Amino acid sequence: MAKSSNQKLKLLYLLRYLMQHSDEAHPVSMAQIIEELARNGISAERKSVYDDVEALRLFGVDIVQLKGKNGGYYIGERDFELPELKLLVDSVQSSKFITQDKTHKLIKKIESLASLYDGQLLQRQVFVTNRVKSMNESVYYNVDAISDAINQDRVIRFRYFEYTISKERRIRKNGGWYEVSPFALTWDDENYYMLAWDGEAERIKHYRVDKMLSITITDDKRSGKEAFSRLDMSAYTKKVFGMFTGAERQVRLRLVNHLAGAVIDRFGPDVILVPDGEEHFTVSLELVVSPQFFAWVFGFGQDAEILSPEDIRAEAAERASSIAKLYRK
Repeated sequence: MAKSSNQKLKLLYLLRYLMQHSDEAHPVSMAQIIEELARNGISAERKSVYDDVEALRLFGVDIVQLKGKNGGYYIGERDFELPELKLLVDSVQSSKFITQDKTHKLIKKIESLASLYDGQLLQRQVFVTNRVKSMNESVYYNVDAISDAINQDRVIRFRYFEYTISKERRIRKNGGWYEVSPFALTWDDENYYMLAWDGEAERIKHYRVDKMLSITITDDKRSGKEAFSRLDMSAYTKKVFGMFTGAERQVRLRLVNHLAGAVIDRFGPDVILVPDGEEHFTVSLELVVSPQFFAWVFGFGQDAEILSPEDIRAEAAERASSIAKLYRK
């Protein structure tokens, strides 16, 4: 009997069927495999399927065979296990910079990495509707453009916007262009940021990727490489609050003991906590002092106090006083 034109695709159809329709709880029988191949115009006998399964095993696919009446074949170890896929789904769901429409599409793609049965389990944990999401669908193209510019060692031009109270975009700089040297992309406080060198201001600045428009790669080479070569990204992101820029200062804080966990969560396990009496501890930190830093401290109320330097302590007092005046009106 002449072989069909699909016969050469037999191994691929077999692999796809096993990946989609089998797992430890749902092995597929030899009869089901032969029936699936027939649906795709491929005639197969048991002997040839045994040989194909062995070929896939030699290729590195973990195909497990269960013996007995209810036995069959299933994919054992996959590139991603179900708990790992759940982590990916959770990350996509919680990312504000990913729009709601793209969230659904990405989760569908993540589901395809599991069997149909495990994919249904992933779908049951999806709760996207009414979450706070970005309104800028072009964020994915922005990431590509920024990455290309970094790889090509080039300056980029773009426009930057903010939202008005009517939810309309207002272009900053009266519609003017920004020109910077991009060096890194980082995820902070559920938003995606680009870290770049501003040659005119001669310092590192941050830009929300979802608020960038019309990115173009120029022919100019990047500047600021020396500044970025000295930058420890992991230490830098600990110092910066909400990606707000400001002066980097050595700040000493005094906090109630129960806030030790909050400090460790924010600055890492290597932070040095010094006991100060029975109920408090002090900590000295290299920080970028910004409005977000003060907001973080004020969030702890009377349980956190800025001890030094004196000018930062005085600024905190002034900010607290102005807020108090607002509520005393």
